[in-house]
Amino acid sequence: MTAPRRLVVEADGGSRGNPGIAGYGALVRDATSGRVLAERAAPLGDAVSNNVAEYHGLIAGLDAVAAMSPAVDTAVLVRMDSKLVVEQMTGRWKVKHPDMRRLSLQARDLKTLIERGGASVAFEWVPRAENAAADALSNKGMDGERVRVDCWPEPNSGEGESAGSQAPDPAFGEGRTPVSALATADVPDRHEPVRLVLVRHGVTDYTVTKRLDGRGGADPELNDLGLRQAAAAAGAVHELVGPAGREAVSVVTSSLGRARRTGDIIARELGVQPVEDRDWDEQGFGDWDGLALPDLAASSRPELVRLRADQDYARPGGESHRDLARRVSGAWARALARGGTVVVASHRKPLMCVLAEVLGVDHERIWSIASAPCSLTVLEVWPDGGVSVVTVNDTHHLRDVEAT
Repeated sequence: MTAPRRLVVEADGGSRGNPGIAGYGALVRDATSGRVLAERAAPLGDAVSNNVAEYHGLIAGLDAVAAMSPAVDTAVLVRMDSKLVVEQMTGRWKVKHPDMRRLSLQARDLKTLIERGGASVAFEWVPRAENAAADALSNKGMDGERVRVDCWPEPNSGEGESAGSQAPDPAFGEGRTPVSALATADVPDRHEPVRLVLVRHGVTDYTVTKRLDGRGGADPELNDLGLRQAAAAAGAVHELVGPAGREAVSVVTSSLGRARRTGDIIARELGVQPVEDRDWDEQGFGDWDGLALPDLAASSRPELVRLRADQDYARPGGESHRDLARRVSGAWARALARGGTVVVASHRKPLMCVLAEVLGVDHERIWSIASAPCSLTVLEVWPDGGVSVVTVNDTHHLRDVEAT
């Protein structure tokens, strides 16, 4: 009989000044081999306290575990040198500070998500000297660095992105859900639907000049118009979500700058901490990244037509549509598992993949689905697997923005 797998989360956060310039760090390792499976670090800006930064580290570590979909009976031990966070998460101490109360609820939601899959989560305080790896990552965050490394295997993905063993690992579940299973992906056992608010990022200079910008490209930031669009979208999402506290709300973004910035603006409006899931990234266009579509239409029309029509065609260094759909299905399943309302800041092609599957649109007609920058598309997924498409490509909030 195979022994249950044990995972260790090491998390930390710090603030130079308390409050001051802050960052967090977290890692997940296999408790038996000591092999590091995931690393996270990011800055949190200034005027942030040590304890708030520590909670962000905890959330990042738990989110990394949740993304792994650990197998049933996996034991997850969270080790931190923050006595306050450990005691509050175990329920022995009350959470009084409003910011930490909000963050502790996010951490508890992630703990519940992990345990819903059959794993267990426990907490342990350790001396600072025994938390050196997480401390080093949090210092990278305070230095302004972002770290997101996944070394855990993704069974049957065939993408070769993981640095771990390519053989299926019994610590994790059955791998990604096929796109055809979107409508029946596992959702929390509740009487209300999970609400997905899909938001395309705001415009960049590449968007304006009709340049391809996929995963692995230049990754430009939002331009001034894009920032205004994101702010307008944040207000529209806030109105859509309704009174604070009515239900669990989370924000998920792709790892690309334009979607991450859009998601950050929305998350700040909602008062939550966004999390990244790189499976929501745009399709990789390889050697065509950065090229303008009108130029490609003039010089490489047959190849351009094939990229749009052939699900298995990929540019050198890029992805096919089938590759994209495969990873988007995993992102969709993880978003549903969060429950409540989940706002996803992503890109045109990933959002098209979801809508095409839900609406039963053939690949040949997928380009007929409109998804304007900072548009809102709302889906409701019920516990029985039924999906209601509430709105598609809603841009009412952008009227004043576009007029300026």
